[in-house]
Amino acid sequence: MRSRLRWFALVGLLATTVDIGVFLALADRGWAWWWADAIALAAAAIVGYTGNRQFTFRGETSARWVSNPSIFAAAAVVAGALDMAIMAALLTRYEALFPIKSAAIVGAATVRWFVYRWVLFNQVRRDLAVRRVRPPATGRFRLSVVIPAYNEADHIARSVRRLDTDLSAALGPGQAEIIVVDDGSSDGTAARASDAGARVVVQPTNQGKGASVRAGVLAAEGRSVVFTDADLAYPPRLVLSILEQLEQGWDMVVGSRRHHHTNTLVRARRIRELGGRFVNWLTHLVLLGHFRDTQCGIKGFRTDIAKVLFERTRIDGWAFDVELFLMAEQDQLSLQELPVTVENRPGSSVRVVADSFALLVDLVRIRRWVGKGLYRPDAQQARILMTEVEQGLG
Repeated sequence: MRSRLRWFALVGLLATTVDIGVFLALADRGWAWWWADAIALAAAAIVGYTGNRQFTFRGETSARWVSNPSIFAAAAVVAGALDMAIMAALLTRYEALFPIKSAAIVGAATVRWFVYRWVLFNQVRRDLAVRRVRPPATGRFRLSVVIPAYNEADHIARSVRRLDTDLSAALGPGQAEIIVVDDGSSDGTAARASDAGARVVVQPTNQGKGASVRAGVLAAEGRSVVFTDADLAYPPRLVLSILEQLEQGWDMVVGSRRHHHTNTLVRARRIRELGGRFVNWLTHLVLLGHFRDTQCGIKGFRTDIAKVLFERTRIDGWAFDVELFLMAEQDQLSLQELPVTVENRPGSSVRVVADSFALLVDLVRIRRWVGKGLYRPDAQQARILMTEVEQGLG
């Protein structure tokens, strides 16, 4: 990451130097300012595109604008138009060319940044919307449901029995397993889950939701796996809807509380809703795709894909969801968002300010790890991600 940032800064500095230098040189020779500016902008765009393609983002698939000249050109035209508009406005009041050109460059650079991000959002979403043809997944069960639980003794038995009843009625007996991951509870959560018929994975100490879901997914023996919350804020029929989509060929299916078809039966407190929107905005520091709701508590995967993803997650807390979206983008998985029916439980353990701050810290860590290449699949994981596509197409 540091090397890439250095190259990006150097290329940007060179392009800016070319922009200002060419403009001032032509203006000194008596060229009309608009001709001088247009030529300077074109020269800077060529330098920027060539430098970033050859050095900064060489081989980087996420930098789609570098490999697509038309996208870069469109952004350059929009930014150049703003540059010239700022120049025209300021030249009616001032005569010093250098500070005027500098102000125009700042304005154009801001627009160029937002155009790149907008283009990337849309391109990433289009890529994720393409279903991959893969051979059927393998597993003892049709479905594994993972429930992370920390001091949920009051709810867990009821949730397990409800899930078991509804899943058995829809899929048939023995087609689904329910895995409760006890995250270091001190209230007998594990015993009550086991008595209700769940398979229990015990974490000796409290490690966080990300660690709990990871342990459950890696232990899953179903062909598809869904994780959901211990209080069943999302009803079992949503688990079945996600399973249906997974079996239709999607690698990853996620619930979205921001989907326009979502039905909220019991709303969260206003501060939690605002906190959730702020958190979702923060994820844009890491993710390219403009996802409506990265932190929704129900998500499903083909289990073989899920294991490849969770083997690489590093965050034990709330931000592990962001890692999943990040790797979905990077690995070019197929992803479907579904509306949810959600009933927020009063007295939730979510702490808006503290958890938002912790998530921000984790996003910074994720950003650093991305730069170090720590989310790249190893050879075995890459074979699962890639050779299955080829087998399915063959």
